[in-house]
Amino acid sequence: MKQPISLHTTVEKSHKMGFWTILLFGINGIIGSGIFLLPNEGMKLFGPASLLVLAFDALLILTIGLCFAEDASLFKETGGPYVYAKAAFGNFVGYEVGFVTWAIRIIAEGTLYVGFATALAGVFPQLNDDVAKDIIVTILALSLMTMNLCGVKVASIINNTITVSKLVPLVLFIVVGIWFINGSNFTPFIPTGDTNTSSFSLAAITMFYVFTGVEGAVVAAGEMKNPQKDLPRVLIIIILAVAVFYILIQSVCIGVLGNSLATSVTPVQDAFGGIAGSFGKYLIAIGTLLSIGGICVSSSFITPRSGVAMANHGMMPKMLANKNRFGVPYLAIIISALLGLVIALSGTFGTLAQISAVSRFAQYIPSCIAVLVFRKTMKKRESNFRIPFGWLIPVVAVTISLFLLSQTEIINLIWGFGALVVAVPFYFLSRKNFR
Repeated sequence: MKQPISLHTTVEKSHKMGFWTILLFGINGIIGSGIFLLPNEGMKLFGPASLLVLAFDALLILTIGLCFAEDASLFKETGGPYVYAKAAFGNFVGYEVGFVTWAIRIIAEGTLYVGFATALAGVFPQLNDDVAKDIIVTILALSLMTMNLCGVKVASIINNTITVSKLVPLVLFIVVGIWFINGSNFTPFIPTGDTNTSSFSLAAITMFYVFTGVEGAVVAAGEMKNPQKDLPRVLIIIILAVAVFYILIQSVCIGVLGNSLATSVTPVQDAFGGIAGSFGKYLIAIGTLLSIGGICVSSSFITPRSGVAMANHGMMPKMLANKNRFGVPYLAIIISALLGLVIALSGTFGTLAQISAVSRFAQYIPSCIAVLVFRKTMKKRESNFRIPFGWLIPVVAVTISLFLLSQTEIINLIWGFGALVVAVPFYFLSRKNFR
């Protein structure tokens, strides 16, 4: 006999995100400030063949995303990589992944605040000083904290609106820019001189940054109506859509600007300015602000949930999981926002983008290996998605990830994985509370 659905369950469902909200939420979490810096970095490092590097990174993130999708189909709770690592490898690895996930997200969020202030100063030069920057990041951090304290519904509406709004200028850039592509700008396709495996790897690890954020959707699984069904499908759609989007933008930038792309500070803005004049430049400037602002919204929603996931398992103080009348973890939201604001006010953000990209592999690699573990330990658990070709895709994802890390400078590895070392003493202080 089918059990009746309680009023409590119905109310809980009404506060959670549906399929389309998850889709826009995931796209917003990936497409951020990086897309406006991507084209010139790619051209500088590997010329027009940066399109191949971009495709390579897209395939890598797709293999990782497929692993996330299979993992996600087995779990309902919030936490993402932390939940998978803990279930597959035990408390220590789970704690390490959870700790570094929350730490890096807080640092990245603070960096995004400064990125928004910097972009705003680019439009309004009178704001280009430290005092103005501090005021802007403070207002932004407190506004996002207030938004998230008002509940999932408010955050979802704002997220969906900003995501659609920030994509419009980029879609217009692609649709118009395709007609102004100069084919001669793609020759020679592979630059001569220093082009080798090492330069390809450097380009790949640098450009990989623009795909980071795919784990954001699975971290917030507990806020979704039907995560086991919706997450696998939405992750694949998100990655494919973003990859096509990036390749088209890169192609238009190369086709319009040619070799000058490598020295452009604002490549998408410069390319559209060359096509549509001042209107194009200002439209992309608005798109830049919406993009960074949008990913700030997405990040401010996801970041506290990393701490909540650990609190739910006794790995952080349980008060982090306490919810207000809107059903959101208010203490985790406040703590994450204030720590992000402190980082933003400190102004020490020179290498955070590279560190963030490297550190993501501390989440990605365990999640990929977890797929193979779960196939042995969770055979009887219901799953809505299974990666084809057996063990091949998880192994390819891990192998390529390790290869890229082997080509990364030691100093970036130390900074990127430093939080793993910092977490060790906290693990031994907290482990008696684990469950």
